[in-house]
Amino acid sequence: MKIIFILIICITTINNLCSQTKDSLRDLFLKEIPITDDKLDIIPDVKDNVIYAGKKNEVILLTKINADLSINNARQIFAKVPGIHVWENDGSGIQTGIASRGLSPNRSWEFNVRQNGYDISPDIFGYPESYYTPPTEAVEKIEVIRGAASLQYGPQFGGLLNYEIKKPNAQKPLTFQTQQTVGSYGLFNSFNAISGTVKKFSYYGFVHHRNADGWRNNSRYSIFTGHLSLNYQLTYKFSITAEYTKINYESQQSGGLTDANFKTNHQTSTRERNWFSAPWNVASVILKYKVSNSFNLQLKSFATIAERNSVGYLKSINFKDSINPSTLQYSPRQVDRDYYENYGSELRTMLKYNLFGKKHTFTGGVRVQSAHTNRNQLGVGSTGQDFDLSVIGSQAYGRSLNYTTTNYALFAENIFYVGNKLKIIPGFRLDYIENTIKGYINTTSTGEVNPEKRTRHIFLYGIGGEYAITNKTNMYANYSLAYRPVTFSELTPSATTEIIDPNLKDANGFNADFGYRGKIKQFITFDISVFYLLYNNRIGSITQNGNLFRTNIGTSVSKGIESYIEFSAKDLFKENSKLGYITIFTSNSFINAIYTKWNNPSISSDPSKSIENKRVENAPNYIHRFGVTYTNKKLSITCQYNAVGDVFTDAANTEIANATATIGKLAGYNVMDISLAYQFLDMYNFKAGINNLTDEKYATRRSGGYPGPGILPGNARTYFISFGAAF
Repeated sequence: MKIIFILIICITTINNLCSQTKDSLRDLFLKEIPITDDKLDIIPDVKDNVIYAGKKNEVILLTKINADLSINNARQIFAKVPGIHVWENDGSGIQTGIASRGLSPNRSWEFNVRQNGYDISPDIFGYPESYYTPPTEAVEKIEVIRGAASLQYGPQFGGLLNYEIKKPNAQKPLTFQTQQTVGSYGLFNSFNAISGTVKKFSYYGFVHHRNADGWRNNSRYSIFTGHLSLNYQLTYKFSITAEYTKINYESQQSGGLTDANFKTNHQTSTRERNWFSAPWNVASVILKYKVSNSFNLQLKSFATIAERNSVGYLKSINFKDSINPSTLQYSPRQVDRDYYENYGSELRTMLKYNLFGKKHTFTGGVRVQSAHTNRNQLGVGSTGQDFDLSVIGSQAYGRSLNYTTTNYALFAENIFYVGNKLKIIPGFRLDYIENTIKGYINTTSTGEVNPEKRTRHIFLYGIGGEYAITNKTNMYANYSLAYRPVTFSELTPSATTEIIDPNLKDANGFNADFGYRGKIKQFITFDISVFYLLYNNRIGSITQNGNLFRTNIGTSVSKGIESYIEFSAKDLFKENSKLGYITIFTSNSFINAIYTKWNNPSISSDPSKSIENKRVENAPNYIHRFGVTYTNKKLSITCQYNAVGDVFTDAANTEIANATATIGKLAGYNVMDISLAYQFLDMYNFKAGINNLTDEKYATRRSGGYPGPGILPGNARTYFISFGAAF
């Protein structure tokens, strides 16, 4: 924290020494012009002291799409981002699980997930799973940057996922927005926000509540989210923003199903005592200082204090959770509780300079982060049915571990402008990572974990390029190294008989993209690209001497095509504007994700155990989304079609599900949604929609543990009706 205070003092001092006349700095008050195009947009070359030129990137404008925002419907929200694979087992919208290019969608952990540019996960490396998703009614836009983001945002293979919360109204001292939604299975969603600007002070805040019984049996939930952002423009050059977000929810977990139960009635549930909660607190302070039109600084300091709490009956799905006739009570449930503290600061700078008659752009920065996780598992809980985290016994938890992560990073990129059309963007990232672990994995005399500390010095580099074909189209390419340190879950046995390889290696590899994007006249927008992702030292478990042995199982390669094309008749047939116009989009990806190397030494005696040339688990061969929107003045109607290929749920590509339904092939599926929005009297709106219009029966994942082993079905047909106003 001392570093932060010193930086604040230095920035303030520089500001006083470098004061200029009011007229010469008036341009600093120019507000960002909102993008009114309803298409997917490309992030500019430089934004918030980060270079985006030459990278595969997309921006989703939430106010310009028809989607069920009341439940954060990810397949609709990310429809125009090709290749986004969504786990759709959570109909509440509390958590978003997405990935691309053959990576795991598990709570979006392959992305660096941020809100307004700062981290919201419990740990960037040790436990990067994201349990918090902002209510998308409060989100102005979502930025998605693929693998080349590893240099600027951390070495993850997936890239960046950034939720930008709406900004204060710059024209009025007070505005109010409200959106009230009701829907199937007791859905009630209430979103209310205020914002405004008074002289140098501006603010934005919202309160959000959502509850429902849930489509599946035993899936009711209740969620509350509050957010407040305060901004003060101290001078023409210097501004400070403070933000705080709080979320709290309780969610009943239906658990998994056997394949037979799924086929018979996928709405059913055999677990009624499983609950989950994750109180989340995120705070940040953002300082922006514009030294000149060519040089500025930005400091973001953030803190996440959160928990992950679960209680339930977690035995295999073929074990019935029933009352014991001898005790006339249910069996005690398992209680698991995590406590997270994550603190960090990121200082970024941007400098424009002249060289060889051209103005080039340099961006760089430093990052400091410290995270602590206290994990308590296998607690003996109550025999009741409600959400109850109390534990019994002299030793509360059967497993207790403490993890820490310390990270120092230095990163930089530069845009070199060559001629009038070519941009070359080299960059690097240097990370120091330190992980520690201590505690016990079971309460026996041998269950104590030897305290361990691992340190790494990681150097990543990359290069990108962009070439303007016309003033509205360009070709882009990039190559960037990626890295994934061994995470806490990989250092922790998932069972008492599991053995961890003492020589477990971190994963490494690279991302590469080559594409062509832009606009043809005013009615065709496109982005067509190919990609290649190499993932060395993937971690998994094999059977060795009768025990599970967790080690680096091998190498995978993902390659394919991602394309997005949108056609709008708005500007093509202006004379027919009274009849309205149609917009059509298609978002397609073809993915070939396979294992190319298998490290298991047992294949020398039994080649059938090899996974070489088998498909990567949870990686569909294709993801296609098509949509058509009809717009006439204040009315907009969208129909969207989603087609996703089948997936294997284990590296061995097991076709037939096992008895506990934790592995086995999942069939591909096709889901259709329809939604409409109508604006009237300028300040009021009406929205409605039907999700899964054809009532498709499908599943996107299997679970081996929480929220209950087995197959987890996606939601059946549901509807919503919404009314809103803005004053």
